[in-house]
Amino acid sequence: MKKEEDKAERVLSMYSRLKQGKTIKKEEECLQYGISDRTFQRDISTIQNFLQNQNNKTGEKQKIKFKSEFGGYRLIVEKQTQLESKELLAICKVLLESRSLVEEEMFPIINKILNLYGVEDEQKLVKEYIANEMHHYVELQHQEKLLDRLWKLEGAVKKRQYVEIRYKKLKNSQEVTRRIKPVGIMFSEFYYYLTAFIENIDKEKEFHNPDDMFPTIYRIDRLKEMKVLEETFYVPYGDRFEEGEFRKRIQFMYGGRLKRIRFKYRGNSLESILDRLPTAKVIKEEKEGVMIQAEVFGEGVDRWIKSQGDAIYDLESFTMA
Repeated sequence: MKKEEDKAERVLSMYSRLKQGKTIKKEEECLQYGISDRTFQRDISTIQNFLQNQNNKTGEKQKIKFKSEFGGYRLIVEKQTQLESKELLAICKVLLESRSLVEEEMFPIINKILNLYGVEDEQKLVKEYIANEMHHYVELQHQEKLLDRLWKLEGAVKKRQYVEIRYKKLKNSQEVTRRIKPVGIMFSEFYYYLTAFIENIDKEKEFHNPDDMFPTIYRIDRLKEMKVLEETFYVPYGDRFEEGEFRKRIQFMYGGRLKRIRFKYRGNSLESILDRLPTAKVIKEEKEGVMIQAEVFGEGVDRWIKSQGDAIYDLESFTMA
């Protein structure tokens, strides 16, 4: 009986370490447990058989293989449910480069993602890769915590709850109080934005374009106060705001009309133009340049076009709404 208990403890210990991404070395196991090479191989086969049974149930292919570069046996998961190291690195890079959150909120997210990753040696490697970027992380000037706001506002969007806000405008730092219908949250170039329709406002007085039928855009870090109300609003299905479609057309987070623009481009990277404007299409390729057409929302595109210098020319604009 004692022999069977010893085997069970030994096999479970090996399996636990393999699942943690550790290497099992035959010489060390034989020495630690006082077993022969043959007994060690039987233990590996026992675990292998168990994994095979699990594979049949879950569809996840796990195998124990000898890896010469590690000098021992490793658990190989062919269909992984965990992030691979390269995926983990990409996520961390994007988060850090976005600078979208203060350090107090950003770093715990990074560390939690890293700690969830199972392969210990590769986890350490990713931490080393991003250590310099974390050390030199620069917070945005507003220094506002945003996670609670994002969570509450997203809930209000999904439940269609009215929200009362006090908002500090960029222009003259003027503060306004609004009762709004939130319809979407977006992120663009460092900042999170709330798109919402304003309730009971004099458009002739407050809006540059009184006929504007599109939502107003608020930078979430500039919300000085916000209160999610129990009261809900109704959105007819045909008029329901589609965040994804709106996002394709607003790249610069400035208000304004929906319009179609057409221009010629003679720069070196057509790809960068098409990536910047998701609705852009190449209409015609000419010797002197490529003609491009796109649907855009707001006045921000005008500033971007000016920043392109003479690479963009013959601009035409047609208001759509």
